[in-house]
Amino acid sequence: MRASAYRNTGQAEPFYRLSVPRQKSSSEIVSEARNALRTLGTRRPLTPAEDQRKLFGSASSRAPQSRPPSVFSLHASSFDLAESRPLSGVRLCPLDHKPVLPASAEDGDSPISIPKPPADAAELRKVSRARARLLRRPQQSFLPAEVLPPDQNQAKLECEEPAAMSNLCRSHKNCSAEQRSPTAFNDESRQFICNEHISRSEREDFLKGTAGKGFFQLRGERSVNRDGRFADEEQQFPCDPGTKPGTNSSWPRSTGCKGPETVYLGGLEGKTRMNEWGEEEIFWHMKILPILHELDSEDNIETLCLACTKLYQALSEGNLLGRRFEGRSMLLKRLYKLVDIDSDPLRLKLAKIILAMKVAGKNLLSACKLAFQICRKDQNDSILQQDRLLDCLLEVLRSEDLQKNNEALLYCMGAIKFMSGNAILLNEMVNKGAVEMLLQLMKQINNIKDNERHFSSVGHLLVQLTATLRNLAECPAARQQLLGGAAASELSVALELRAGDGDVCAYVLRTFSKLSSYDDFCAALADCSRCYNLFLALLNNHQKQQDLVVRVLFVLGNLTAKHNQAREQLFKAKGSVNTLTSLFQTYHELDVKAQKWCHRREGEGRSHPKHPSAAADVLIKLIRVLANLSVHPSAGAALAAAHPVVELLVTVLESKSIDDCEELVIGAATAINNFSYYRVKSSAVQDKKLHIAQMLLKLLMSNNLEGAVEAVRVFGNLSQHHEICDFILQKKAHRFMIALLDSKNQDVCFAACGVLLNLTADKNRGALLMEEGGIGKLVECLQDFGPADWQLACLICKTLWNYSEHITSAASCFGEETNTLLVLLTSLLDEELVWGCSPDRDLEDYPKLCWEREFKPVAEKLLHRIQRHHSS
Repeated sequence: MRASAYRNTGQAEPFYRLSVPRQKSSSEIVSEARNALRTLGTRRPLTPAEDQRKLFGSASSRAPQSRPPSVFSLHASSFDLAESRPLSGVRLCPLDHKPVLPASAEDGDSPISIPKPPADAAELRKVSRARARLLRRPQQSFLPAEVLPPDQNQAKLECEEPAAMSNLCRSHKNCSAEQRSPTAFNDESRQFICNEHISRSEREDFLKGTAGKGFFQLRGERSVNRDGRFADEEQQFPCDPGTKPGTNSSWPRSTGCKGPETVYLGGLEGKTRMNEWGEEEIFWHMKILPILHELDSEDNIETLCLACTKLYQALSEGNLLGRRFEGRSMLLKRLYKLVDIDSDPLRLKLAKIILAMKVAGKNLLSACKLAFQICRKDQNDSILQQDRLLDCLLEVLRSEDLQKNNEALLYCMGAIKFMSGNAILLNEMVNKGAVEMLLQLMKQINNIKDNERHFSSVGHLLVQLTATLRNLAECPAARQQLLGGAAASELSVALELRAGDGDVCAYVLRTFSKLSSYDDFCAALADCSRCYNLFLALLNNHQKQQDLVVRVLFVLGNLTAKHNQAREQLFKAKGSVNTLTSLFQTYHELDVKAQKWCHRREGEGRSHPKHPSAAADVLIKLIRVLANLSVHPSAGAALAAAHPVVELLVTVLESKSIDDCEELVIGAATAINNFSYYRVKSSAVQDKKLHIAQMLLKLLMSNNLEGAVEAVRVFGNLSQHHEICDFILQKKAHRFMIALLDSKNQDVCFAACGVLLNLTADKNRGALLMEEGGIGKLVECLQDFGPADWQLACLICKTLWNYSEHITSAASCFGEETNTLLVLLTSLLDEELVWGCSPDRDLEDYPKLCWEREFKPVAEKLLHRIQRHHSS
């Protein structure tokens, strides 16, 4: 019989109480947190580091022939020289007017003349000779193009012969026609032809650098472009196809020009255009060209690297980075040629400048591949820390079109992934806003549906992105940004859309594994209702892919360990219990095979593996999910009645030694312990309670304290049945419970005392406390832990109450511990003594409620019983 306080209920009170739907007090909530069902924790699955940096690891699910290469050759020829020329960016609208040609030869008065081909070869040669004379270079000498002080330039201009100047003006067509052929340009050969009508102030403005490229209009004459052609002749005699119409075709193409440059100055409009363009041209000649000369003439790597550094700074200073300017084509060609030099420091600087120039198409792809090659070598991490290549790569991700440049973005993202493997570069990445940028890119990828053309190709990019997020999850600063709901939502969408892509699934789940260890992310993921069906679908579709399965189970275990909402939604998801049971069966069979293999190795004299097998690791995570899921009342009752699940748990206890796989055995015992809380008619635990008790006895007698305590907890529930109590006494397991009272651990004493409470409920078993000094150990526990743990104090008093149910004399019942027990109970019931000296009244609330509602009623009755029989 139990204490009289519980006899009136008509049933034995279990050691652990089930939760009830009514509103609970704070003391009951905390009490249940200790007494009720337990959740399990476990280690996060480890991901072995890749021995090489590649786009796709050795365990990739992609076939080698269907994935982009990580190794490739890259030379100057990999770049497109034509693409580097600046584009005008101006498109002409089509003309609505349609010219009408004369219908017959009779329309001879028509203003439209139809050109006719030469009649024969001789006529063709005559035309060619005439054209050659037209394009012949004039013999006059011109001014050098050196940028001289204003006084010297002025003197040179004023000493020109007027007649010669007039001749030059008259022959400007010949000059411009000659300039249409590709020519070289240098500062020594650049020459200007000035009309004699230019005012002195205009000449001074030009020579001071305010004049520039473009065209200048002579008063009363047609507009002339910088290349010496009339503007209305431009369509008849086009410039070099790579040059923007209306601009000079000579100075940006090379470092020198052997032909003259005719410039007509005059009028307010011409002066305005000089002011608009002059500074950029002078900056080019004064700042950029000398560096390009240095790049052409040097072959020392350090000098070239220094020149590249100066070039980047000069371009940045002149605001030329990322802009279309006239010298861009020549500059990029110089850089492309240097790519053939086998030097990673130099190639790093070249990649940075080329990317900063915002190249497109084939050149963007080649530049990203160049950056990829540099970042692929971990020995280059030190030079990557010193340079700012990361800025350029992040800008590519931010600004380039996903569908047009997905291959370039792939290698760009691959380079960033390699950088994220370095702690210093990883922190720099976070500081530059990479997390938000990557989530935005993932959102763009997720918007591409599976029936679109680029769906498959951007999947390769998504692998690199999710691998980078996995690395970012290791960084505390990045983790704070990833813990919000946006990351959980986008990762879930990616997982759903790419459920058939093993690589994407693996990296997303690795990221989930890291982030789900934190409450904020778990809360966000728990609110994502689609994730439960998604996780179950992954378990069904990838059942034998161990690295994926173990991470899904780890994430589910984290969710169900912290959120009752997650337990409920997972349990209600269609086929959840069946999926988990099938998975349990599959990996149990694999583990049995692995165990036999280990035994054969031991027979051959080889050492036993230190870590559990891959199959055992899956079982550990799966059993954890079952144990955590059973905390929910509906799920727990269903699992307790699930005979296949309970049978598999018992099989684990039978086949596994705690010395071989401690975590697996203890997890199985905890799951059985949770299932045993639920008293349902079809409970499989109740049906197999004796067999379970036999397995637990083996665990109880082991040298593993944690395993023994877990077995004691299960016995605490099972000992509510008379058959189990008889089994404990028959096997003398009660002596082990009494021995555990010597433990200095409150939870161990709590579990042992619970079993003793159920054993002493029968009056015929009360004498067992006299063995092994049980009474003295209970009093000692009350003295040591009572003031700090009122729940344990209450449990000890209940056990002593059951033991003294048929007391006749206090001395004969409690022996020499009687006086100690009287004094101790009196002190613990003295409210002023217990609570009067507490400095912090806020911390008293729960302990005082526990003392008033749980300990005090039982302790007062026990004290009164001892006092009443003490005198007799």
